[in-house]
Amino acid sequence: MADEQESVKPDEVDSSEGEEENSHGNGDGNEEVTKTFKDLGVTEVLCDACDQLGWKSPTKIQIEAIPVALQGKDVIGLAETGSGKTGAFALPILQSLLASPQRLHTLVLTPTRELAFQISEQFEALGSSIGVKCAVIVGGIDMMSQSLVLAKKPHIVIATPGRLIDHLENTKGFGLRAVKFLVMDEADRILNMDFETEVDKILKVIPRERRTFLFSATMTKKVQKLQRAALKDPVKCAVSTKYTTVDKLQQYYIFIPSKYKDCYLVSILNELAGNSFMIFCGTCSGAQRVALLLRNLGITAIPLHGQMSQNKRLGALNKFKSKSRSVLLATDVASRGLDIPHVDCVINYDIPTHSKDYIHRVGRTARAGRSGKSITFVTQYDVELFQRIETLIGKKLPAFPTQEEEVMMLVERVSEAQRFAKLEMKEQGEKRKRPKRGDGDEDDTEQASGVRKKVKGGGGAVRMRGGGAWRGGRR
Repeated sequence: MADEQESVKPDEVDSSEGEEENSHGNGDGNEEVTKTFKDLGVTEVLCDACDQLGWKSPTKIQIEAIPVALQGKDVIGLAETGSGKTGAFALPILQSLLASPQRLHTLVLTPTRELAFQISEQFEALGSSIGVKCAVIVGGIDMMSQSLVLAKKPHIVIATPGRLIDHLENTKGFGLRAVKFLVMDEADRILNMDFETEVDKILKVIPRERRTFLFSATMTKKVQKLQRAALKDPVKCAVSTKYTTVDKLQQYYIFIPSKYKDCYLVSILNELAGNSFMIFCGTCSGAQRVALLLRNLGITAIPLHGQMSQNKRLGALNKFKSKSRSVLLATDVASRGLDIPHVDCVINYDIPTHSKDYIHRVGRTARAGRSGKSITFVTQYDVELFQRIETLIGKKLPAFPTQEEEVMMLVERVSEAQRFAKLEMKEQGEKRKRPKRGDGDEDDTEQASGVRKKVKGGGGAVRMRGGGAWRGGRR
């Protein structure tokens, strides 16, 4: 059966793979020949799992990192976002687990909760045939239920540093003395979020005799310091040395007065209606306000930020992933690692203060070979930040074409919606101060539609240029 599958593969991927089957013995320098997972040394079971997930051939970072990892070396993986980094560390770890099964085999550290859940999904999908058990240990979820999961001793623990320390200090019987692998995904962000002390504590309680993988999209001084402390003779697998954005990504900017930001946003959402959008705001309250504003105009928007409870955050993400909401308003919580295949357009409503965050934000679209758009709003206060971004990516961005007269026609409707959004924000703030009755829904905008009925045209859609309308259906 295995031979049969192999003979099918060359036709399935492309003809160059057929040549590779023959030249496999001596093809050590042929970069242009398409490699398969089997050529990298991945076992049959995991190759089948990759096939089932639709991974036809390995990505650049996987071709670089997997063989090195399988040789038993420490790895530093530097690759742009959306390049298959998770597969690059998951496959070698699962292969090691197959060779010598043990509980609490691997610890994966991630900066955000959503990324932890996503990595867990990938591990479980790849290891479904071999029965891999994962535990996700993140904040915002009851510690007691997490302790019960840890008591069952899963193979792989995926955690954010803060909550892991809580468990190491407070959960009886939980320790990481037997860990064989430590993975730090998005290492630069873990350190930027001031998790340094937590990471130091974790490094002290796990064995020195372990394998360490450090993956990041950007190499910062802090990451270099961590690399010296945590890795032994690492092999550096760098796919992109320069800070790059994907070729298929069309990047634009719009230079606008800050007071008309909302009008331009609504105008772009109308113009590109039918696409799915991720809009990045600088603050949690900003994301919440813009989400309310768009809802008041009948656009199906949903927020995702750090002040929402964990269940709401996952709920918002799932609604967006399942396409029941077409606009996701997010803070930088969602700028890294999240793999949502169908994001057509990323809008930087607030320009990122760290230029490197720009690369991560726009990396949410044009993933895995698809194309996508990104539009950055530049106000009179953001010119310097924008120039820094252009210098970092080494490109001059073109302006996005807009019709000023048409945007100005929206001013009245938008300012009315702004007023109601402010009222709703105020109501929500008061609700938070009051003692909670039942399961307060104050941080989701689903319920915040009462005011919309008062807006002129009552929750109808914003008119579009072609006379059609954005159908902002709610549930």
